[in-house]
Amino acid sequence: MGFLSAVSFATGIAFLLMGAWPVLGFLGLDVLVVYWAFRVNFRRAAATEEITVTPLELRVRRVSHRGHVVEWVLNPLWVQLDQKVHAEFGIERLYLVSRGRRVSIGNFLGADEKASFAKALMAALQTAKRGITYNPL
Repeated sequence: MGFLSAVSFATGIAFLLMGAWPVLGFLGLDVLVVYWAFRVNFRRAAATEEITVTPLELRVRRVSHRGHVVEWVLNPLWVQLDQKVHAEFGIERLYLVSRGRRVSIGNFLGADEKASFAKALMAALQTAKRGITYNPL
C-alpha cells in the first residue's frame, strides 16, 4: 500500500504540475478503493470450514468472517459426495447429499484442490462406512 500510495502521489503531482489537477483526486480515490478491497479480502479470509468424519457422524462446521457458526451433522452411511464438473475447468462445486439435504462444501478451493479434497473425503467416507476396526495391540 505504501508503494502504491507513493507512485500514485508522484504521478498525481506530475499531472498537477501539467495543469491536470483532477487527476490527483482520482489517483487518491484509486488508492482508497484498493485499500478498501484489501481490508475486505483480509476480513473475509478469516472464514473457515471444518469437516470431520468419524464412523458415527460426518460434521460440517462453517464459521463466517463475522463469526456466525453453522453446523450440519450427517450420518456417514447415508452421505454421498456429488460433484458438478465442467469439461474445461474441472470440478466447480462439491456437495454432500444425505436424505434430501444438500450441503455445499469447499467453495473457496480451486478446481485442483477440490479434486484432491474430493478424493480424500471419499477415502474417509469409505473408511467410516467400514466401521470401527478392533486392533488388540
